[in-house]
Amino acid sequence: MLATAPARGCCHGQPRLLMFGIVRLSTAIAANARVSCRRRGPSGFAAYASRSYPSTRRYFSTELPQDANTSTIRNIGIIAHVDAGKTTTTERMLYQSGLTRHLGNVDHGNTTTDFLPMERERGITIQSAAITFNWPPKATLPLGQETKTINLIDTPGHQDFRYEVDRCLPILDGAVCILDAVKGVETHTERVWNSAGISKIPRLIYVNKLDRDGASFKRSVQEIATRLKTYPLVCQIPWWHKDVFVGVIDIINEVGMKFAATGGMTVVGEAAIARESPELRAEVAKARLHLIETLAENDNAMMDEFITLEKDVPTSSIKRSIRNLIMDGSATFSPVFAGSSLRNIGVQPLLDGIVDYLPSPSDRPELEVTAASKLQPFSQLLEKEVVKKGHGSHSHSHQPPILAVAHVFKVVDDPRRGMLSFVRVYHGALSRSSHMWNSHILAFEKPLNILHVSANDYQDIQHLSTGQIGAMTGLKSARTGDTLITFPGHHTQNVAEPFRSIQIKAPQIPPAVAFIAIEPYTRTSAEKLEEALKKLSREDPSIRWNKDEKSGQLILSGMGLLHLDIAQDRLKNHYKIEKDSAIWGDIEVEYSECPLAPAGPHRVEYERVLRDKAGKAACTASVEPLGEHNHETLLESCTLRDGNYIHITIPLPEDTNFKNLGFDPEVVRQQLLNGAIAGLARGPRRSSPIRRAIVTITFDPTTDFFGASSTSGHITNAAVNAVKGLFKEANANGQIGILEPFSNFEISCPEDTGNAVQHDVVSARGGQVLEVHKPDEDLFSDSGIDLAKVYMPPDPYDSVQSLRDPKKNTVRMLKIVGKAPLKEMMKYDSQLRSITNGRHQLQLDPGSFELVTGPREKAIENAR
Repeated sequence: MLATAPARGCCHGQPRLLMFGIVRLSTAIAANARVSCRRRGPSGFAAYASRSYPSTRRYFSTELPQDANTSTIRNIGIIAHVDAGKTTTTERMLYQSGLTRHLGNVDHGNTTTDFLPMERERGITIQSAAITFNWPPKATLPLGQETKTINLIDTPGHQDFRYEVDRCLPILDGAVCILDAVKGVETHTERVWNSAGISKIPRLIYVNKLDRDGASFKRSVQEIATRLKTYPLVCQIPWWHKDVFVGVIDIINEVGMKFAATGGMTVVGEAAIARESPELRAEVAKARLHLIETLAENDNAMMDEFITLEKDVPTSSIKRSIRNLIMDGSATFSPVFAGSSLRNIGVQPLLDGIVDYLPSPSDRPELEVTAASKLQPFSQLLEKEVVKKGHGSHSHSHQPPILAVAHVFKVVDDPRRGMLSFVRVYHGALSRSSHMWNSHILAFEKPLNILHVSANDYQDIQHLSTGQIGAMTGLKSARTGDTLITFPGHHTQNVAEPFRSIQIKAPQIPPAVAFIAIEPYTRTSAEKLEEALKKLSREDPSIRWNKDEKSGQLILSGMGLLHLDIAQDRLKNHYKIEKDSAIWGDIEVEYSECPLAPAGPHRVEYERVLRDKAGKAACTASVEPLGEHNHETLLESCTLRDGNYIHITIPLPEDTNFKNLGFDPEVVRQQLLNGAIAGLARGPRRSSPIRRAIVTITFDPTTDFFGASSTSGHITNAAVNAVKGLFKEANANGQIGILEPFSNFEISCPEDTGNAVQHDVVSARGGQVLEVHKPDEDLFSDSGIDLAKVYMPPDPYDSVQSLRDPKKNTVRMLKIVGKAPLKEMMKYDSQLRSITNGRHQLQLDPGSFELVTGPREKAIENAR
């Protein structure tokens, strides 16, 4: 029996007709499945009907976030490898929710979240975009049920923009990882999956593009276990009519969903599935039982129900168990969904999965902050200060010492509104009248406006509450990773310790691997270009730049060819830097330098006139190489920056009176850190950045502080000169090595060209082949997951080979996995064509920096 929705109409003009249509739909399904309902209770098939939506789409309004319970909020990110279908899936979500009135298409350049001209021209996502919508739409819900507000962030999938993903992940509460059913788990998918694991983000997996030739849900599930190292909880299986993908089967509710080209959904009961295909109905029962058994093995509450009810465990219990198992963000288990976003198949059930399984802000672990160089829960810090008497100027017990805490996760230069600071609120509420303490720059800032963000559309709002995401204008100094705090009362400079130093952990910026040299023709052109570079690097901290004071040459560094290509495009089109105002060099690989042995201590006294003011300061620097064994023993107070750990130590007696000290230790610590970072920017051997170093800066007040003469500029410059002098001394002793960026690669090529490709990679490119296997070979999991226990539904052509036309002269493919110097791989795709006659695929993913020795070291030095 098929259940369909009423005719198309406006939900606002005909609310009764719409609701009547939903009731008719629910009643029809429930009648068709009353046996199933008796068996499993109201939480089974009939309950699913109450969550079903009209098969003909209507337009619904999306409400802006209010001060509702945070349980109604879902802060979700879409993560995947490039071309897996992230933006297409996002477009379908917006359309099904009623936020948009047309289906955007990446190929047509009319998507909502890819709104930059560069994105639409190239057909890829370059910057993450935030957008808000409601699901399920209010008009489709029975009385008493509340819609959820989904704040969705669509992230880039190209490896060059991995920092754009990394800075968004920590502010999310959940994520949807999308796989291409043809390609399976790809290299960048593994990287962003692991990044989400660092932030302990609960995830669900959506296997997309099941309508494509060569798509395999079975192989995708297998690779989820072997490559993502998570146990797949298959919640849906693809619905094939012969070898045509027509919909999905919800194995929890045991219903089928067929989809029209416009996204309309028709729900099919289990009796109708059994009549159409007894084999499919048996597979659904097998899949459901396997899911229940897996949950029972790992959830005591589910085990109790399974012992009593066996296969008739209620739907609500299954969903509750799945949610409990993924809530800690360890990704030991991951729900798996199926679909084809381009053909509008499976998006509505995926949205239901987001609401049902992924957490709200209130479900997430407590916020941890660093204060006084110590990581601790925020509430614990707050409680300690509340009980103290005479806390600042706010000692009243009824008034909390902190009103709001927020994290700046992104900064964008908008052509109309200027610099926009995107924030996630973790505690309290930010209002447009608040003076906000920036604990990174140790200064107050005040926003001009607070904005609700919907891709490239912004709407003024009065405040942002806990769990919400928005943007602010008017913050002059805020950068990615900064922490904003508001206090009771009006603007005050008396911020009590340790609140002045509270910081939410910021994502680490990966080291640059490529650079381009720019030589402005005139002084005016140079000044304009430098100003543009300051704004560009504030937008994207993974873009660095520095200036050679002698030659006037500017060096722009980034994450790869595409990253720097996009940076140049933005400089020329957004910041209006004329192409003929400077000489633009070719993009080249950026080498690095590293210490080979411990060096120091090296003390420097910096005494010079700065800004017409004489002054003096001193400090001592020492360094040792960063080895693998160091990571476990490093102090918590160390700062990781550009591949180096920097430790600032200011020895003070325990009974020190800070008022009589003459300086603020936290301010001086930041000044020394800034100096150390500047000193590490250019090494003594090649003027390349220094990596893999543990640098310790010691500032002893008894010998290094000279009262009012020790200004901020003198302290910072003392650190710069101490670090530079230290490495110059090490280089004179032959203790500075060269690091070269490597790239991990996967090459798929015909079997008869495999040997030639491997020989070329090793002998001509200086690379290493780590493994060679056929894509259709069984993979073995080293994650402790027993593949024999993983449920993998058969693909339609597993048992019925005649459904596919037999292909003569089928090319047997190999997959070659390895690593090679990035310099040799940047333009390798075109060179591979001559070996494979164009029958290959090349995937590159950032590798590590590796020490160069022997003939290659000499060749690099001679090439300068």
